[in-house]
Amino acid sequence: MFIIWITYIFAISLKDKERMKDSTLLQIAKDFGSPVYVYDAEKIEFQYKRLTKAFSKVKNLKLNYAVKALSNISVLRLFNKLGSGIDTVSIQELRLGLKAGFKPEDIIFTPNGVSLEEIEEAAKLGVQINIDNLSILEQFGTKHPKVPVCIRINPHVMAGGNTNISVGHIDSKFGISIHQIPLLLRIVENTNMNINGIHMHTGSDILDIDVFLYASEILFDTAKNFKTLQFIDFGSGFKVPYKKGDIETNIEELGEKLSQRFNEFCKEYGKDLTLAFEPGKFLVSEAGVFLAKVNVVKQTTSTVFAQIDSGFNHLIRPMLYGSQHDILNISNPKGRERFYSVVGYICETDTFANNRRISEINENDILCFKNAGAYCYSMASNYNSRYRPAEVLLYKGKAHLIRKRETFDDILNNQVEIVL
Repeated sequence: MFIIWITYIFAISLKDKERMKDSTLLQIAKDFGSPVYVYDAEKIEFQYKRLTKAFSKVKNLKLNYAVKALSNISVLRLFNKLGSGIDTVSIQELRLGLKAGFKPEDIIFTPNGVSLEEIEEAAKLGVQINIDNLSILEQFGTKHPKVPVCIRINPHVMAGGNTNISVGHIDSKFGISIHQIPLLLRIVENTNMNINGIHMHTGSDILDIDVFLYASEILFDTAKNFKTLQFIDFGSGFKVPYKKGDIETNIEELGEKLSQRFNEFCKEYGKDLTLAFEPGKFLVSEAGVFLAKVNVVKQTTSTVFAQIDSGFNHLIRPMLYGSQHDILNISNPKGRERFYSVVGYICETDTFANNRRISEINENDILCFKNAGAYCYSMASNYNSRYRPAEVLLYKGKAHLIRKRETFDDILNNQVEIVL
């Protein structure tokens, strides 16, 4: 079975290469300009089906795509077509989901640090509310005791290795501490709230499945305190490989182990609950690439810089998180490899790679940044008054423009000029 699965994964990876081959990407850069983000719809669908298959032994499974990873409305409509729900963290994401065709009952609202008024606005729209602090829980429960509420727990477990993207540790601003459960229960009892879900999210890049399962046991123990649950949400954070030889979360192993434990808990609890996840990066990261043109090849006394028509205004993850994206010269894929530092055109230090081996680069070559589907465009800005790039979706063999490149009018759109 393992050999068959590996063969299947290899076959899929070959199909990925055929769809996202260099000639296709170069044509997209020519047709739509650069820089540009490109997403592969078939890869998104494959990842979605892979996750559902891993948890096929669970009677009720609900995947809520994390909108913050990639919020383009065309991508949301693709997930709606696949049967996914969505996880939203702002009232704007929530409204975008409704615009994309999601039913309110297929949307969970999981904000952090927002006002009571924003949560009430979301509740009026009929979506699932998820609350992660005691103050808002008490205020909301006092005013709206009949509205179903999910509670986000902080298990104080760090399932990933980077504190910037791990949110389950003791110093995190997310969730209600497991040490505050007695106070939480008192608030629920005093307000007579309707608690229909329990939630946790340990953060991105889950490296150790056993650690995640340990955190899950904490969530199960917490769930026993509530008699009206309909679902348990285990968050997400599944790691994807960012470079050759990189590790990834073994979804199949996690699915086997957590499904068995979840089914056991449902028997103990006395009814079939829904197992929910909110994957983002796992579903879209590997489906996306970022294409940028080389403006200048600059030789200094110690370094050769490839300076591209982009910067951290378009792709901030390498500077913000220290993340590594494979960079390929698709204009000269078989060229002799040389060492380059790939940098941007922002008037700041905006380094994408230091002394990276890349096929020989010339000015006007197109560089391809891999794993650019998640937390890339969605974190882009207009810093230095630069335009945000276009987005393209490869769907059924055709490149579709799903976001136009910004123009100078977009920069001025909300500015108000006064006469001085």
